[in-house]
Amino acid sequence: MAYYLLKVCLSALLIVIVSETAKSSSMLGAVLASLPVISIIAFIWLYLETHDLSKIAALSVDIFWLVIPSLTLFLLLPLFIRWGFGFWLSLGASMAGATVCYGVMVLGLRYFQTG
Repeated sequence: MAYYLLKVCLSALLIVIVSETAKSSSMLGAVLASLPVISIIAFIWLYLETHDLSKIAALSVDIFWLVIPSLTLFLLLPLFIRWGFGFWLSLGASMAGATVCYGVMVLGLRYFQTG
């Protein structure tokens, strides 16, 4: 139980650091948020828990392909905000757009991996 609490606390701490940093410097906050810290932490936890290098390699490849549709959110959010949709509607619409792109990518990956 203590191990899971440690995982949760470290992960939450990273989010707080990024959001607090972004208050004073959006560029520094963006640099911190763009680092693959979550992926690296996931690799470390997975290795410590399984020592299965093939799972880590597979996770890394899957993350690579799914970064592409995630970029949709970062392109759509500022567009919707500039168009005057407000924060919450812009965020929701951007998330919906990214979700559609994730679905297309996952279906495409399944097709090309099995076909």
